[in-house]
Amino acid sequence: MSTCDSIIFYEDRNFQGRSYECMSDCSDMSSYLSRCNSCRVENGCFMVYDRPNYMGNQYFLRRGEYSDYMSFGMSDSIRSCRLIPQHRGSYRMRIYERENFQGPNHELMDDCDNIMDRYSLSDCQSCNVIDGHWLMYEQPHYRGRMVYLRPGEYRSMRDIGYSGMRLSSARRIMDSC
Repeated sequence: MSTCDSIIFYEDRNFQGRSYECMSDCSDMSSYLSRCNSCRVENGCFMVYDRPNYMGNQYFLRRGEYSDYMSFGMSDSIRSCRLIPQHRGSYRMRIYERENFQGPNHELMDDCDNIMDRYSLSDCQSCNVIDGHWLMYEQPHYRGRMVYLRPGEYRSMRDIGYSGMRLSSARRIMDSC
């Protein structure tokens, strides 16, 4: 029997203060805690965000302890979170150089550490995630700010809060969370 995916948020650093256990998406942590400065992922994978409604900077967390939100690069406390469901099967994403699925495009089925070099694209401004869950990063080699993409159409990266951010690498979120 598998353990349920869950993450426990704490108001203070080092797992102190009031806590809230979450087993799914939560669009606004302020409904449960006045602030969130540490967390423990009991099982599964989650994206945490520094703004409500899954906006702002986002961070990928897998099973483990995070005693201070700054330890994984956040500049402000956690305000919302999204459960990343496990995916077993193929991974497919079509990336486009321009918004609205225009311009040169390529299909990804594996991780790509440098989209610009591998596919000679000047940018990636829209995409269609056909299968699987993906992380895209602003710098090559899976570095810098990241964005979580689940299956669906993304006509413009601006629509999900990434105006001016170049997406340069992509990684599949495998079921080893």
